[in-house]
Amino acid sequence: MDNVASTDNLIEVKNVCMDFYMQSEKIDNMKEFFIKLLKGKIERQKKRILDNISFDVKRGESIGLIGHNGAGKSTLLKLITGIMKPTEGSIKVNGLVAPLLNLGAGFDFEATAKENIYLNGAILGYSSRELAKKYDEIVEFSELQDFMNVPLKNFSSGMVARLGFAIAIDVDPDILLVDEILSVGDENFRAKCAKKINELRNSGVTFVIVSHSMAQVKSLCQKVVWIEDSKMMAYGEAGEICDKYLEYCKNIKH
Repeated sequence: MDNVASTDNLIEVKNVCMDFYMQSEKIDNMKEFFIKLLKGKIERQKKRILDNISFDVKRGESIGLIGHNGAGKSTLLKLITGIMKPTEGSIKVNGLVAPLLNLGAGFDFEATAKENIYLNGAILGYSSRELAKKYDEIVEFSELQDFMNVPLKNFSSGMVARLGFAIAIDVDPDILLVDEILSVGDENFRAKCAKKINELRNSGVTFVIVSHSMAQVKSLCQKVVWIEDSKMMAYGEAGEICDKYLEYCKNIKH
């Protein structure tokens, strides 16, 4: 993942393709796997997950990624973070990226919530002194004041989501990547997250959001990238592209 030369575009995705290789036959146990591996009989099939995807994200923009399950949306977010490298094409990013890609990513579930705040903050490049200043705000936003000394293994998925979101938004990211996490938790907390996203967007933070809720995408995002069967079907204004996607979904059900 390279740095963007232009300060206007915080993310530049250019002709990105991503291939995965999968076993073409079922292997029941490790012994059978190693025997076939040593004999060179492991057959793998190449599957293209993303095919020639290109778009830019400007500073302060909120971009929604939509499409059916398996379309490649979450893979694209992982490529933007640098967790994976594209098979072809390039992704350039300028700024601190705070990823909320799945529940508990980067958390130590044996450690307490308090310990995980410092752990995740350190991963994002913050010192213990800086995190100590932010600690009370993180706890207050998460609404988990009574659970800071409880190991995360005892948390519900909604509580983990609250903590992860609270950490990510309070470490002053330039870019926040959100993968379906806003669908977790009660209605009041989701509304609180949406309000915070709008506040951060107005302050110049850039968002890339994966969601199956078109209402959520329309309310939070200015533009939308629609990916279907690994290809980019459309890129444009959120309302227009969401409506096209909903019409597409309605037609394929008939």
